[in-house]
Order: sequence, then structure tokens, then C-alpha cells
Amino acid sequence: MPASSVRRFTDPDDYSSSFRDFQYELNVTVGGGFAAQHVRVDLHELRLQYYSSNLPWVAHTAIPDGRAVFALRAEPGPSLLRAGKEIVTPSIERLARGQTIYTRSSGAVSWGTISLSLDALAAIGITMAGREFTTPEDVTTETPESGTMERLRRLYAAAGRLATTAPDILAHPEAARSLEHDLARALAACIEPETNEEDTSAKRRHAAIMRRFQALVAASCDRPVYTTDMCAAIGVSDRTLEICCREHLGMSPQKYLRLRRIQRVRRALALADPRSGTVTGIATAHGFWELGRFAGVYRSLYGESPSQTLSADPAKFSESA
Repeated sequence: MPASSVRRFTDPDDYSSSFRDFQYELNVTVGGGFAAQHVRVDLHELRLQYYSSNLPWVAHTAIPDGRAVFALRAEPGPSLLRAGKEIVTPSIERLARGQTIYTRSSGAVSWGTISLSLDALAAIGITMAGREFTTPEDVTTETPESGTMERLRRLYAAAGRLATTAPDILAHPEAARSLEHDLARALAACIEPETNEEDTSAKRRHAAIMRRFQALVAASCDRPVYTTDMCAAIGVSDRTLEICCREHLGMSPQKYLRLRRIQRVRRALALADPRSGTVTGIATAHGFWELGRFAGVYRSLYGESPSQTLSADPAKFSESA
């Protein structure tokens, strides 16, 4: 089940023992009052962790064999080095399973990890890039294009904020699934940069893919449907489906499905009883967890806020739909 937690520490040993996905032995290198925070977000396959502390430290880390672990800086700040190499904000690290390494900070730092099972990593690679993703034998650093990395950082930060301010949204299975879907796509783009190479399939194959795509869309009714599921059902990579949808729809499959879900949210809001229904409940049930962003897109599409639709007369909506 999706879950999250926020814990604060004043003891370095307690802080170290709270880490998951690897063993961590931390030693503070200067005196002073230690203060740290550890935020955990468990989605379905992905685990996110956020670490922040106020004093310089050095730590010994042991990466287990069972999971793939990716590390990134949560925010810019004092130097943070792993295996003697600076961890910079625009990059993401792929930690090597079964390896032991040292990490050290020179001051107050914030950083974090994204982890998933090896099977889940392989499946994401097949879906997103048409090949299995694996973990490296040594720590490696990827520096994706700035927009690609920024998207991952934005989604990662949003999950941390929700864990702190609105954990009930993260606990909703469909909201967690939607967030995980977006995070997996962003992570895959960072470790397997996209290219502009045209897929080698002929136009006829693209048309067949789109027929299967539409059949899945039609069969989904009011359920949120995700491109990862569609790619698996159709038997194509995320890249191929992207090319086909841009060719046939003039937009990405994500945008098309998002527009479709927003349309269904509008109908659900209009038909709901405003005394018992809520915008948050209906939006998250349809896979929208960034409520501020959802409200902005909704208003740009329909010229009114979701709450205005919720309080409108259903009969009036039926007449104008």
C-alpha cells in the first residue's frame, strides 16, 4: 500500500538507522547541535527517500544486491562527495549494487534516493526504451539534458512536499500510481536520453498500433489508463507509441490521455453532489495528484474552476455538453 512518513532526528545514530535500501553509518565531523530529517515515500514499485542534515559528516554506505538505487541532490548547497566525486544538482547517480562506498558532506545538505526492484527496473527499460535497464558494476553519473533532469527533480520534490503537507493524497492508490508513472518516465528519460531517430516501423505498423491504442482507450471507460500499461498491452516501447501518437494525434499519448481524464473529471464534478463530493476526492480518483497544476489546466480548458463545476446545476451541464 502507498504510504509516507516524516521523521526528525537529533541523534546521528538514530538518523543512520532510519535509512532503507542500504546500510548507512554516519559520523558527524564537527561539534554542534545535530538536526536531521528523513522523509520516506512508498508508492507501488518506487521508493523515494529524502535526507537533510545541518552538520558536516562522513558516512560509509553498503548497497545491497536486491534493489536498484539512484541518488540525486535535492537542492544546491555545500559540497557532497561520493567515492571522491562531487554530486552536482544537474546529475543523477546510479549506485552499484553490492558495493561499499564513502560519502561526505562539508555542511548542511539535502539529497535523496529513488529505488526499485531489479525486475521493476528491467520492466521500465523494456517499456520506455525497448531494452532492459540494469545496474552498473561501479557508481556512474548521468547528466541528462537540463529539461529532462528538471522534470525528474520537480516530480521528486512534489512527492516530498505531499508527504510533508498532504500525506492522505499519497496514500490514495490511484494518486500514487499516477505519480509513480510520471516518475518512472522521468527517471527512464534521465538514464536513457531520448533521441530524434525515427522509428524504423512502416506507416502501416503505426496505423495498427494506433488501432490497438484506441481500442484500449475505448475499453478503459472511466478508469485512468497509463501509457506503461498500454505499451505492455500493445507490445511496443514507450518511444514507439510516442512517435505514433505525435504522427496521428499531433500530441503525446500522455497529453491525449490527460485531456481525456480531465474531461471525465469535468463530468464527474458536474454530476456529483456538492454536499458530499469534493474536488480533491474526484480529481485524485482520476489520477490527478498535483491539484494546483490540475486546477490551472482545468480553468484554461473550461473557463471555470473545478469547484465552480462541482457547484453547478447538473441539468445545465447536460444541456451544454
